[in-house]
Amino acid sequence: MKDLAVRRAAPALAVFAAIRLLGLMVLGAWSAVEGSSPHTLLSARWDSLWYTRVAELGYGYEVVLPDGAVHSNLAFFPLLPWLERAVSAPTGLSYADSGLLVSGVASLAAAWGVFAVADRLYGPRAGLLAAALWGALPVGIVQSMAYSESLFTALAAWSLYCVLSGRWVPAGLLAAAAGLTRPVGAAVVAAVWVAVLLRLRAGERSGRMVAGAVLAPLGAAGYVLWVGARTGGGLFGYLDVQAGWGNGFDGGSAFARFVGGRLAAGGASTAAGLGLVLGVALVLWLYVLGVRRRQPVPLLVYCGIVVALALCASGYFGSKPRLLLPAFPLLLPPAVALARWRTGRAAAVVGVLAVGAAVYGAFWLNGSGPP
Repeated sequence: MKDLAVRRAAPALAVFAAIRLLGLMVLGAWSAVEGSSPHTLLSARWDSLWYTRVAELGYGYEVVLPDGAVHSNLAFFPLLPWLERAVSAPTGLSYADSGLLVSGVASLAAAWGVFAVADRLYGPRAGLLAAALWGALPVGIVQSMAYSESLFTALAAWSLYCVLSGRWVPAGLLAAAAGLTRPVGAAVVAAVWVAVLLRLRAGERSGRMVAGAVLAPLGAAGYVLWVGARTGGGLFGYLDVQAGWGNGFDGGSAFARFVGGRLAAGGASTAAGLGLVLGVALVLWLYVLGVRRRQPVPLLVYCGIVVALALCASGYFGSKPRLLLPAFPLLLPPAVALARWRTGRAAAVVGVLAVGAAVYGAFWLNGSGPP
């Protein structure tokens, strides 16, 4: 239990909090120059609005676009809105501010979970650096928004930690909660199931193990089945809702066409296309590194599904970096590499990444959006 101790995780949480504070300070300064409201950008734009509408109005709200497409709030899983309601009721905070509070606490819990996984596998120095790298991602500002990525990553990281440490019932419960947070909760369920199957193949038998496997899919399955019953679409009702948003899984063909269009356009668009190609190559290279360095199979299964769903979805190409935020096992190889460096050099690298992320996040939210 030593890797769960607050004292052991405190340096990692302090570094992570400093990185996030830097991002918020730069966003505040940038927004002051632009004449925008950082509070609005963080809590009342894009997906944040949809979550607060679920919290306020429940399900059933939808927008019909001029082309006939229907954007339904059934696309948004319920755990974050439930927590917004739970926080708002006793505190009097608005649902938007409650969402910011939930996201802020969840981001610390996620950083702690990332630390705990890395610490268990590679030691506390690598754990600290993994948490720092997660906070210093280019789209790290999303961790401070009233979005569900921080909440999901916290639940996923701690479920995976419980899998690695043989705590099967908590692993299943956390996986079920992750399944109520985002569609990619299926990745956490798959990780739990694969871990259980590997233990069964090794001859291990445990009632707790079976209970964890049974509990894991209840959140995602329950919500998807409820949406199907509500819409009359049966098992495919949720997919129909997502189709209304232009989302689907096409193996990455639409994304490939999007990147190809940028490469062929010339000028700044070509540069953006090259950046996308390099970004995808980096993600795939980091995943291969995890395989070569024998990351535990549950981590590889989880991370592989998160990456596949992010890169192979057919809509909202600008959101793909954000959808990769929960794929924290990608950061373990660079964290282990940095852990071998002298403290000053490693701190300099993290510092440069943190400053870059803070500037990019401020530019991003004050630019085209949504992240």
